[in-house]
Amino acid sequence: MDGTRRTVPGAQAVARAAALLRLVSASADGVGLQSLARDAGLSRSTAHRLLTALRVEGLVDQDETTARWMPGPELYLMGTVAAARYDITELSRDIVRSLAVKTDESAFLSTRRADETVCLVREEGSFPIRSFVLSEGVRFPLGVASAGLAILAFLPDHDVDAYLERHPELEERWGSAHGDRPLRRRLGETKARGYSVNPGLIVEGSWGMAAAVFDREGRPDWALSITGVEFRFSADRLPQLGRTLLAHAHQLSSRIAGGRH
Repeated sequence: MDGTRRTVPGAQAVARAAALLRLVSASADGVGLQSLARDAGLSRSTAHRLLTALRVEGLVDQDETTARWMPGPELYLMGTVAAARYDITELSRDIVRSLAVKTDESAFLSTRRADETVCLVREEGSFPIRSFVLSEGVRFPLGVASAGLAILAFLPDHDVDAYLERHPELEERWGSAHGDRPLRRRLGETKARGYSVNPGLIVEGSWGMAAAVFDREGRPDWALSITGVEFRFSADRLPQLGRTLLAHAHQLSSRIAGGRH
């Protein structure tokens, strides 16, 4: 926990409620209390108390039949207002669609949110066998999914060092490939070729590739990615997919820099 949360009154409760909101928003079908409490690192009673308070405010809702928790109407209204400011989804949608058409794989736009990536846009490719690891609202720590790997690779070295110091749990939670040394090696490879490759490290047989998208100041705040089944990412095809990813990422970065809204 950072120093701000320790010194600002009520910050811990806000952080816990925000964690629950993120978890609820990441599932289209709702989430059970036990899963929410576990993933948020809370007791069942604390999670239930916070969820009940959020429901009173309309930020979450609970299905009467399944008792699963899901986003509430106020959260939708807030999101609608925020979308007018953070309109990267509309700015990028045709580029994401073009990426899916040209690769035949599912294509995505993800954004950096603190130490995570959040998927904003998904476009299905025409290839009939698909990977369903990623969809709108799904979050991963930086350096885990291909989008977060691409973003992390192009952050300044001191930011990468600080991130890895903050998250020693990556190896334990996501496997030995996410230990400090192998992760730094993949970051170096990503930076050298310009795009990341995730060879089934999250779900066996499900591969991903991504290229960072930069803001006007050159910060890697987003990433375009594609996912699919392993045999679609052969050694012969990877460079072609990489070039396509980089071309689309460059197009979106240029559009952002040009201020096309």
